[in-house]
Amino acid sequence: MSDETASGPALPSGPPDPTRRAAAIRIPFPARLNLHAERARQHTLQWVQGMGLLTGDVATAEYDALRLERLMAYFYPDASAPDLELAADFNAWFFIFDDQFDGGLGTRPDEIRQVVDALVGAMAVDGAEPAVTGETPLVRGFRDIWLRSTAGTPLAWRLRFREHWRAYLAAHEGEARHRTADRLPSLDRFLDVRRETIGVRPCLDFAERCGGYALPDELHDSSALREMREITGDVVIFVNDIVSLTKELAAGDVNNSVVVHRARTGCTIEESVEHVSALANARTARFARLAAALPGTLDLRGVRRGTREHVDHYVDAMRHLMAGNLTWSLATSRYDETGIAAVSDGRRRPWVLLTAARETAPPPYRSDV
Repeated sequence: MSDETASGPALPSGPPDPTRRAAAIRIPFPARLNLHAERARQHTLQWVQGMGLLTGDVATAEYDALRLERLMAYFYPDASAPDLELAADFNAWFFIFDDQFDGGLGTRPDEIRQVVDALVGAMAVDGAEPAVTGETPLVRGFRDIWLRSTAGTPLAWRLRFREHWRAYLAAHEGEARHRTADRLPSLDRFLDVRRETIGVRPCLDFAERCGGYALPDELHDSSALREMREITGDVVIFVNDIVSLTKELAAGDVNNSVVVHRARTGCTIEESVEHVSALANARTARFARLAAALPGTLDLRGVRRGTREHVDHYVDAMRHLMAGNLTWSLATSRYDETGIAAVSDGRRRPWVLLTAARETAPPPYRSDV
């Protein structure tokens, strides 16, 4: 891989902190924290250990310092305590899974496909429970999340949820190809893959579950909501790529919109940050215009009041994702000096290397304990 593909010219020493780099981003939606955040934290710490995703006090303490449950508490500020616990579990799985690709696995598409196939196989829409022989902690945890998330939900929602998870998982192969390419893709082609691996669509599906409804397919797939979903994903991507930039450069990862723009244009890191910030702001402004026009569109379509309330909740969920992601990202230790040090000089998080099956699986985790 060429130097341009990897990151361009070397960064100056002592790069700006994530808070300063993100200062130009304007997300005009309030961030609210769910009151059950601490309960979700305690629950998920037990869950990740019970699933074998974390082993030992050192790994658990390092994970806990990231306060990942607070991201879900911002995403779903009105969720019930049990729903927030489940959200915190699948968010823990998201991040632990994502960290598997910081090492050699992230450059081996064929191995990633095998990992993905095992996870996709865990998603049965009929409620059946797959066999557990040879399961890794990642598969075991994912199956548990899937079964708990889909229990009692409509078939149409389960099918959509499965497709969004499948696309999220499969896109990691595309990111691996970016890491091993001679030249990074254009920003548009990069976003085609990144929009899946950012995981926004499954998060919005879960917002429906928290609200106790499933949008009709014709509304969910309408042009307005489809564009608003894409905007939400892009804003989350751009914020994440700005605040995680130094960490990802330290880890040698190129799947970052700032890195892609810099490599394709030859401009400086700070110029690329400014460009990506402007993209985020432009998309947020577009989202506001679409949201303002949506009631009129629903009137023309004759959408009933109850369904319109569900649409309102869904649009609010998009706002919560954008605002909550920014608020959490500026507070978590994942992107500060501690987080950067955790992945610098060849170091890896203690929960990597979870893709190999264990000879003996730990006892199944019981959510009612």
